[in-house]
Amino acid sequence: MTTSTPGAPRPTPGKASPADSTTSTPNPPTPGEGELVLVGTPIGNLGDASPRMRDVILTAHLVAAEDTRRFRALCDRLDLTPTARVLSVHDHNEADRAHDLADAVAAGETVVLVSDAGMPAVSDPGYRVVKEVAGRGLPVTSVPGASAAVTALAVSGLPSDRWAFEGFLPRKPGERRRLLAELADERRTLVFYESPHRVGDALADMRDACGPDRPAVVCRELTKLHEEVLRGTLDDLARAAADGLRGEICIVLGPAPVRAAPAPEAVVDDVARLTREGLRAKAAAAQVAAAHGLRTREVYEAYLHAE
Repeated sequence: MTTSTPGAPRPTPGKASPADSTTSTPNPPTPGEGELVLVGTPIGNLGDASPRMRDVILTAHLVAAEDTRRFRALCDRLDLTPTARVLSVHDHNEADRAHDLADAVAAGETVVLVSDAGMPAVSDPGYRVVKEVAGRGLPVTSVPGASAAVTALAVSGLPSDRWAFEGFLPRKPGERRRLLAELADERRTLVFYESPHRVGDALADMRDACGPDRPAVVCRELTKLHEEVLRGTLDDLARAAADGLRGEICIVLGPAPVRAAPAPEAVVDDVARLTREGLRAKAAAAQVAAAHGLRTREVYEAYLHAE
């Protein structure tokens, strides 16, 4: 197992530009000109706050924040003084708030949606709001920002041409193991979020489902001062995280290895079983061939010769 600690710079507050600071009040809403703006916020280092992020927050009519206190703390650290109304939108009230936010957009307001860190709607509140606003044919746009999932994938060194984001694993061990068993043969790289207290159990379950030698990467505290990237096999990582880890955690699981296809003669019993169940021989051969990555003709001929 290898560890990289790139010495991520200490987060430093950004300052609003003079032009930003002069924007003290938003323009009055004009019916038909409203929009919903999903705004990505820093996942750790405040230096990642973009100028567009600052501008949109300063000129918004309404800000829907996952945690209003965290949003205000972020603005304080960035030396921003937004004049927008601030409304809480979290997992427990998003379905109810979505209608009100869509009404605000319809009335011509610029509604900014932010989560505690990263991009809204990516394992954070936002999906229901976007669905409601887009469903009414109203504009939805974004100010892109950092995403822990994409950042972890990029630094992992694992194949990134085909990948999937699985979000948080189930908390209950039985549900987690069933899901990992279903994903064990996935040929894409998989990215997960995990609690620092459950990461050891999650990696141990991955090892049991996918095998001890499957490559994986654990990313901790991305973009922050104590950023750490652990690379190794699932067995290595499960041992390293047995007592838990600190901070925000992403797990990147390498794709399942390509398994060699069996010889056509090795699957004739499967064809025979299907024919006994009433399937015609050619149809049975086609079904078995598809399951094993073989040619139907080869499987069918092997079945005929075995009779």
